[in-house]
Order: sequence, then structure tokens, then C-alpha cells
Amino acid sequence: MSNIVSAQEKTIKGTIVDENGSPLPGVAVVIKGTTQGTTSDFDGHYKLTIDNQASILMYSYIGYQKKEITLSTATTIDVNMEVDAEQLEEVLVIGYGSVNKKDATGSVEAVTADGFNQGAITSPQGLLQGKVAGVQITNSGGAPGAGSTIRIRGGSSLSASNDPLIVIDGVPVDSEGVAGMRNPLNAINPNDIESMTVLKDASATAIYGSRASNGVLIITTKKGESNSSELSVNYSGSVSVNTPNEQVDVLSADQYRDLMSGRPGEHLLGDANTDWQQEVLRTTVSTDQNVGVSGNIKGVLPFRATVGYNLDNGTMQTSQMERTTVNLNLSPTFLGDHLKVNASIKGMFVDNQFANTGAMGSAVVYDPTQPVKSNDPAYAPYGGYHTWLQNGAPSVNAPSNPMAMLEQENNNAKVNRSIGNMQLDYKIHGFEDLSVKVNAGYDYSSSNGSIYAGEETAWNINNGATGGFVSDYTENKRNELLDVYLQYNKEIGKSRFDVMGGYSWQHFYSEGTSNENNVQGNVENPKENIWATEYYLVSFFGRFNYTFNDKYMATVTVRQDGTSRFSPNNRWGTFPSLALAWKINEEPWMQGFDKLSNLKLRAGVGITGQQNIGGGDYPYMARYTYGDAQSQYSYYDPNTGQIIYVPTIRPEGYDENIKWEETVTYNVGLDYGFFNDRVTGAVEGYYRVTNDLLNMVPVPAGSNLTNMLLTNVGSMENKGIELSVNTKIIQKKDFHWDFGVNFTYNDSKITKLTMVDDPNYEGVKVGGISGGTGETIQIHKEGYAPYSFLVYEQIYDEGGKPIEGAYVDRNGDGVIDEKDMYIAGDPMANVYLGFTTRVSYKNWEFSMAGRASFGGQVYNNVDSNNAYYNNLYSSANGNTNNVTSDIYNTGFQNAQLKSDYYVQDANFFRIDNIMVGYNFNNLNDGKMTARVFGTVNNPCVFSNYKGVDPEIQGGIDNNMYPRPTTFMLGVNVNF
Repeated sequence: MSNIVSAQEKTIKGTIVDENGSPLPGVAVVIKGTTQGTTSDFDGHYKLTIDNQASILMYSYIGYQKKEITLSTATTIDVNMEVDAEQLEEVLVIGYGSVNKKDATGSVEAVTADGFNQGAITSPQGLLQGKVAGVQITNSGGAPGAGSTIRIRGGSSLSASNDPLIVIDGVPVDSEGVAGMRNPLNAINPNDIESMTVLKDASATAIYGSRASNGVLIITTKKGESNSSELSVNYSGSVSVNTPNEQVDVLSADQYRDLMSGRPGEHLLGDANTDWQQEVLRTTVSTDQNVGVSGNIKGVLPFRATVGYNLDNGTMQTSQMERTTVNLNLSPTFLGDHLKVNASIKGMFVDNQFANTGAMGSAVVYDPTQPVKSNDPAYAPYGGYHTWLQNGAPSVNAPSNPMAMLEQENNNAKVNRSIGNMQLDYKIHGFEDLSVKVNAGYDYSSSNGSIYAGEETAWNINNGATGGFVSDYTENKRNELLDVYLQYNKEIGKSRFDVMGGYSWQHFYSEGTSNENNVQGNVENPKENIWATEYYLVSFFGRFNYTFNDKYMATVTVRQDGTSRFSPNNRWGTFPSLALAWKINEEPWMQGFDKLSNLKLRAGVGITGQQNIGGGDYPYMARYTYGDAQSQYSYYDPNTGQIIYVPTIRPEGYDENIKWEETVTYNVGLDYGFFNDRVTGAVEGYYRVTNDLLNMVPVPAGSNLTNMLLTNVGSMENKGIELSVNTKIIQKKDFHWDFGVNFTYNDSKITKLTMVDDPNYEGVKVGGISGGTGETIQIHKEGYAPYSFLVYEQIYDEGGKPIEGAYVDRNGDGVIDEKDMYIAGDPMANVYLGFTTRVSYKNWEFSMAGRASFGGQVYNNVDSNNAYYNNLYSSANGNTNNVTSDIYNTGFQNAQLKSDYYVQDANFFRIDNIMVGYNFNNLNDGKMTARVFGTVNNPCVFSNYKGVDPEIQGGIDNNMYPRPTTFMLGVNVNF
């Protein structure tokens, strides 16, 4: 029997090489029509035992043309693989289409799945952080599912949104999110994303018109392969450990006792030694699990389906996010490939458990000599938690017990969201150069949440007694889209045309409810609200691309938008752009520069708009607001003998002529490549001006219904330089080393804030801080960056210690007052950079990514609000407070909130992630591959900032949820 079997089998072996004759490892060798196969080793060798019934072997490798070889009597088959030029050509997804990178005229940059950040990343923006020049992403803290602020080339507005437009698989989504969800992008599972493309300049973004002033981020999810008849299964799973990082430097219990010795309030000290920050923070374990199936059903229905589950336990007690995602993509073709269909549907189901983040601030100031809980009967009504009492009742203005705030309050929300669309692309029979394209999509979300704090919660006081607090809310949002457009492609001689034009309709609708009461539900005037709102966008758009001799390119774009947010007189806006490009390296006189593989000069100018201006969906209309219980009108009814209360309504100020903000952008770029593109990158310069800037301006009394009015009066400019360098330092058979870095310089300045020149106009004070009612620390002022810090200049003694209340008389009038305040910096970094490196040696791989930021400042509100001696004891509230150790540096008796001492440099260098992995390339006779890897996210940050973390969006540090360090172990298996 063994002789018979041997006669029916034979072994095929050989060597596979690339176009240069070098061994090509990892090439898949499969018997056609089966799943039986193998892969070439690192020397390009392969060996495969087959039966005599096999007739054809298939050879495939990414970036190379597939090859089929008919078997004969030969047992040694050597193969030369040929480069697939079309497959290697990088395609960039742009608005309403795509373009080869070599033909792009605008500032467009894409990051694919291979280049994403590694590690425990639960939100899409984390994949892109630090990867693209001109793009700054700052997450809001370490809470599960925390949102992020994305800025592309700085901000272009003061009062309106500075967020980029986000387009997911062709659907422009609502970036404002839904109640009960920290981050609207959490609807997309990062494991499902194929690429993220950033459109930065107006020539690239103007196709989106009124929503593109702040750039565009296009997210494309993975799809099934149309040329694969095999079913592929992918599993990825990970377990991560989240550990708290550095904490606010406060006094220990012993240090606090020493400081309080002989001071008022010493009699209130307890016997405990409580580290309140350690109490509220914890080490947690999280997990992420994903399963994906892709293939091509009967060769006509490519598909990809995935299910993901993520459990993210926050490092602050009681915080958690549990998310389930589903995703289905179908991409069939019909009518002899004349009709292409892309259909996708995504679902997200999230359970959020929110921690009371006020506990972080309370943990900083709470007396460390007090216990978390006590057997003292006085605290029994409050769950046994230590509570500051006055006359047997909780002290209203004293800090609350941090652990009580976390454990006695339940704040949760359930959020469901679905994003889907169907794209049809029909090449007209008999006139294949013309295509009709239709994109119909939706983005629906719903949420319901509640907050419950029982009657034992000491911080909920109702007429001197605890009454607890109950709140619930709902919200439903609908975003519906229809795009219809034509595209004409034609090549005539040396000329190539790509003309596109169409129509877009989008409708946004949202409604919700909210209610607040005490636990008994007996508040006389509970807060109740029912609301609904909507707006429409209608657009006509067109784009004309022209290429001559594959060297000279031009792109003209125009879009006309109409929005229901403005009055009929200002409803429509037109947003054009022009871009030119020149492939210098294609010129005959450049052919002698053999080291130069790419050199393309680009220039563009365009106008984009901003209709997401704040003030709701009806900012141009007269509106009325119901007053609260204190503003009711009362009168005596003689018929009933009762006092009748009538709710009042008040008119709101408005500007019926309010309109778009418009941004003009000029951009010049140079793309380069050397040594057969082993070194690539780009240099960009841009200048951007926003006109009709929205600002709150004072108006004369009696001329409107308010003394401050939001209207179009200002202008602002951004200018900057971007540089990116990507290098393949080592490219050998067993050893590869890639390194990339991007650099950005950006300068923002407000150039106008009033309708007429007014040298006495101080500006708009913003940036509320803790430490006093209505206190601000920032200002919008002409000639300076937005959100600049407005403070006094501190005077120091000979030892370098700040002198309390001593400030520089900057105007020399002999009086220290607000006229002596000056601009001491701003939170916007002038220089920021990102870097990434990746090394592979045989089956091992290593990668690291990080970022740096220079030129920004942070106002340390943690120290300014706590580090002074008169804060140690509050006789009015009957409590003692801990202070930060900065009190030893200042010796302040009273708070010095407006001192520039607290405006501190926020320069930093942060390592975002480090990854080590091992790949198993040939398991189960080539039918399976696997990868095991470990990562650490946020391992370290280097900074001279005196607070916990210098990376603070907005520039005011006031007890942010601390970012953890996360250690993760994961596995990825492909069948």
C-alpha cells in the first residue's frame, strides 16, 4: 500500500526570486482549486508534496503579479516573480473618489493599517496620533473611551467648531456625538479600519465646501478581496493591564500634620494616613476580542464580516466602557463589471459606566488624616463615609469624600449607533468613459442614561437635608445622506481628463429629553426638558482634473452649499479651489539625476466654509427662553383667594444676518524621493486666513436684547511649515529597518475682532478657572494667538521665590491693576513632531512611536487653587484641606490666581507605544499564520512641567483624569 501511495505523490521544490534575482520569502504556493500549499522560506526555497492529480501551482505575493505554472514531469520549478505596478501604486482616497498619489495636486496624506500605532487603542484617532505632519491629536484624558481633540493645521475659528469633517466610508458623520458617549468615533472598531486619509489644504478639502475649513479626515474600512475564492478567518485578541501614572504631589498625612501644627484647624485632624489619590485610582485588566471572516461567495460576492468586543476598565474606580461592534461590507460587481456595488453597515452597542471625575479634585484637597469610612454614628446617615459636618448636617461648601463620590453615585448610559451606506458605480454600456455614481447613507444613534445618587449622599443637600439626586436623559439622532454625481474619464494623446459633478443632500435631526429631581421626586420645580431640532445641507459640486504628458497637472474644484442654519439672504456659499502640480523628475533634463526617483512641485489656493458656528440650528431667528422658578410672575386671584404663578419667557439676542465663516488657504508643497524611493517625504508651506470670524462683541444698550452679541466681525490667520521624512534605512533579506519623522511649525494669530478699529477694546475673556466665581485666565485679543494667557508679571526675591502680591507695574502709572496684565503665552504649541520606527529581523519585529511638543504653555490651576496657607483651614465651612507641595516653593498665604508663576512651559517628549512581536509564517502546511506580540502604551513622558501631565487640551490643568500606562499581550491568527 505504501508503494502505491508513493507512486501517486511527488515532491515539488524550487527557489522563488524577485525582479532583481534576490530570494523572495513568504510567497504563497498553492495547488489551484485547493487550500493545500506552503510558503517560501527566507532563502526563497519552497517544498510541497502533491498528488499526481494536481495540474497547476499558483504563486502569489503582495506587490507582485500572481503566477500560475502547469505541472509536468519536472520536480524542480524555479520562479521569477514580476512586480505588479498597479498594485504597488499608492491610491489616496479623496472626496468623492480616489487618486494615485503620484497624480495628487493637493496636500493629502494617508496612513494604512500597516503604519497605524500599535497597542491598546480603542478609538480610531489613536491609530493616527503623531503620524501626519500638521495633525495634532490630544485625548481628553485616561477615561475609558475618552474623546480626543483633532486639530489639522491649528484652528480656524474662535466661537465655531475647530473639528475636522470626518467621513466614514463615504458618509460625512456628525462629529458632535450623542449624550452618554465621550467619543463619537468610538462607533468604529479600530481593527476594521483599512486606511485613514487626511485632506489638509483647501484644494483637497474644498470639494466638501462648508464643512472643510478645519480639514477632512476620511476613514475607510476593510473589505473582502474580489480576487480570492478562499474563505479567510482572522482572530485577534488581547489582554491589557492599565496602571495609574504619576499623581499630584500633595502632602502626606505626616507632612500635613507637621504643617498644621499650631495652626487654626489643628483640632480637626484625624489619626488616619490616607492617600486619597491611591484610593480613587486602581490597576485594572481590560480585554479586546475580534473575529473576522472574509471571502468571495461563488466568485460574485466579496464580503467581510467582523464582530468585536472590548471591555475597558478605567484606572479610576467605577469607570468602565463595554463595547460590541459588528461590521459587514459587501462589494459585488454586475453586468460584466460595469456595475460595482459597495454596501456597508456598522453597528455599535456601548454600555458606559462613568466615574464622578470630581473625585479626582477632591482627592487632591481632602484631609489625608481622615479615614475613608468611620464607625462614628455621626457618619452613619452618609453610608459611614467620613463627611465634613456643621451643626450635625453636611457642610455645603466643604469638599466631599472622594470615595463616597465614586461609590455612592451610579452614572451609566447605553448608546447604540449604526452607520451604513450603499455606493453604486455604473459605467454606461457603450460609453464606458462615463460613470454614474450614487451614494445613499445614514448615521443613526440613540442613547439613554441616568445618574442616581441616593439620599445618603452628603453632597446633595435640599433645604438642609439630604435628598439625593436623580437624573435621566435620552437622545436620538438621525443623519441621512444622498449623493448623485457623474464622472467622465478620458485619455486623448498626451492629455488625460477626469471630470466630476453632482448633487448632495444631507439632513440632520436630533431630539431628546432630560429630567432632574431628588430621590423622592418631590422637588417643586424639577428641571424638565423636551427638545427637537434639525437642519439641512444641499450642495452642488464639481471637480476637473487635467494631466498633460504625465508631468503637468491641474485641479479645479467648486462647491456651492446651502444650509438652513442661515437666513435666505445668506443661505448659499460658493467655495472654489485651484491646484497645480509639476513632476520635475519627469523632465528630460532631470534624467541624469539617477539618485532622484521623485520630485513634484505643488501649489494651490482655495476657499472653504464653516456653518457649524454654534448657537444651535437657528442662530439667525428670534428665540425665546422660559425662565426658571425664580423669574415667575405672580398675582392674587380674588376669585379663588390664591396666588397664581405664571412662567415668564425672555427674548434672546440674535443677529439675523449671521453667515458663514470663510477660510482662504494658500499652499505650496514639494514631494520628493531618493534612491529608488528609499527616502521619501514632503515639504509644505501654508498660509490660511479666516474672514467673517464669529466673535462675541459688545453692543449699545437698547439696540438688541443682550449686551453681547455673536456676529461676523473678525479675522484670524494661521501660517506654518510641514516636513516629513520616511526612510528605509536597511533592506536586507532577513533585516529591515524603517524610520519616519514629521515636523510641524504653526503660528496662529487673531488679526481682527471688532467691526471698527477700537484701540480700547480689550478682547474677549475666556478660559474659566477654579478658585473664584467667574474667574478667567485666557483672552482672545488682536495680535495674539487664541486663548492666550492674561496674567500679572510676578516679582521674585533674591532667592528666586515669588513675592506674594508683588507684580510688575508694566504701564508705569504707579498702580497695580488690570491695565498691568499682559500676555504670557498660549497653549498652542508652535512646534510639534512625531516619529516612528520599525525593525524586523527574520520572524521578529519591533516598533516604537512617539511625539514631542514645544512652545506651548499650561496654566497650573491645580497648584494655583490649592497651594496657599489660608486654604489649609476653612472656618466658615468647618473643614481642613490638603495642599500641593508647591506651597513650599511659594509660601503664599492667599491664592494668587492671576500670577504668571502658574503659566508654565508645557514642552514634552512622549513615547506613545513600544511593540515587540514574533510571526509564525507557515503553520499547518501553510494554511495558517500567527503573530504574538506585546506592547506598552504611554510608558514615559519627559517634561519640566510641574504638574502631572503637560499635554492638556485648552491649556488649563484642573485635575484631568490621568492617562494610564498600559501593558498588553496579544495574538493575531489567520486561517
